[in-house]
Amino acid sequence: MNIGFIGLGVMGQPMAQHLIEAGHEVFLHRVKDTSQHLVEKGGIPTGTPAEVAKAAQVIILMLPDTPDVEAVLFGPEGVAEGLTSGKTVVDMSSISPVATKDFANRIVEQGCAYLDAPVSGGEAGARAGTLSIMVGGTSEVFDQVLPIFRHMGKNINLVGGVGDGQTAKIANQIIVALTIEAVAEGLLFASRAGADPAKVRDALMGGFASSKILELHGERMINRTFDPGFRISLHQKDINNALSTARSFRMSLPSTALCQELFNSCAAQGHGELDHSALVKALETMASHEIGTGRE
Repeated sequence: MNIGFIGLGVMGQPMAQHLIEAGHEVFLHRVKDTSQHLVEKGGIPTGTPAEVAKAAQVIILMLPDTPDVEAVLFGPEGVAEGLTSGKTVVDMSSISPVATKDFANRIVEQGCAYLDAPVSGGEAGARAGTLSIMVGGTSEVFDQVLPIFRHMGKNINLVGGVGDGQTAKIANQIIVALTIEAVAEGLLFASRAGADPAKVRDALMGGFASSKILELHGERMINRTFDPGFRISLHQKDINNALSTARSFRMSLPSTALCQELFNSCAAQGHGELDHSALVKALETMASHEIGTGRE
């Protein structure tokens, strides 16, 4: 199948590579030095999103935020200019579910199909091809694109109609942020009380508090290994989508808002490009104590 891939960042590069290695003809937009290896493996560089849409039957987007998706779809020489009836647009970015529904309606008006399919699993999952993919759209289109998804992910679910994939991703990011904050508070409390946070973590891993975040990010907090798998700046963007969407529903997400303030504090201290487990740094600043150091 001819596939277009737009968005060759940290996540997009390995995702596109899996498609190329699976034997698909993949048309790439904005190939840079860091993504030149995809051309060497057989990817086909193109000049504009419209050219990608003309060449491919399925056009995949993996972009940073809602305005980026809108610009690539509907801006000058955007995807919409290159579409013909029967093609499918798949947005795997993490963006606003409200905007997603609008984008989908505009694409469907051109006689094309649309899926929103945000992912979870970070760079490691993208490289391993084990991403969780949360899909919104019709079952017919989902079934057509499912073989493509299987090259990039393992846990692939049709959540509901268009926009529901983005809604599921926002719910995921809320839960992840709150769990990181809870793990950070628990380990910081243990360290400040004089206990060995590594041993406390080991004990908690056998009980009801056990979680993937306690396992992986708890270890990051203790070992001070904050090289990004998923950056604070990106989680800020996702939580902003959560809060702005909640405001449109006139509902409150108080704990989510607290986590965003902690992310904001980290960003203000210059930590925005660290892994989101570095949220603990905001709490450590308030406690005047760093996990594992024994210093006040």
